[in-house]
Amino acid sequence: MTHSADFETAAARMRTQRRQAEQREGHYHEARILLLIAQFTTPKGGLAGLTKLAKLDFLLRYPGMLERLLPAGEASWPEGTAPTPPERLAVESRMTRYKYGPWDQRYYGILGSLAARGLITYSGSARAEFRATPQGAAAAASLAATPEWAVVDSRIKLLKRHFNKSGSALKNLIYDRLPDAVDRPWRTEI
Repeated sequence: MTHSADFETAAARMRTQRRQAEQREGHYHEARILLLIAQFTTPKGGLAGLTKLAKLDFLLRYPGMLERLLPAGEASWPEGTAPTPPERLAVESRMTRYKYGPWDQRYYGILGSLAARGLITYSGSARAEFRATPQGAAAAASLAATPEWAVVDSRIKLLKRHFNKSGSALKNLIYDRLPDAVDRPWRTEI
């Protein structure tokens, strides 16, 4: 094999590995969003609006920020759900500061993928409402039963208990109480 062929083989292997890593990351984000939507789906309604989804997801991904908003701070966490010391310092996956606060440009693709697979539905009205389908609720329940996702599911229940507010109210809460998350130029990482 020539040097050029070795290079092409190595480059192809690296592209394949990168695509596989992106797929795994995409599945991870889809699972988290499905759990979030499923927890907020009731017989009467679902998770109302992209702003609410983004703000709840922000608090889920940044447990240190969530802790600052909880009524009793660190003491508010149910047993086994408090962030670990590394989680308090690190971030599960970065979000971007955008017009109305934290945002992730992947939401449209994630929501589209979940809808295309029949795991969620959403209305196309002025404010979208996201609901888990029976298939999506079953998938979310299976995920929540695994050790890898049980803590995330418990944290989502905590979010629902304390922060089941409108997207606008959550945005205002984040702006008022977490200025370090939004006092930065648009499109910069938080």
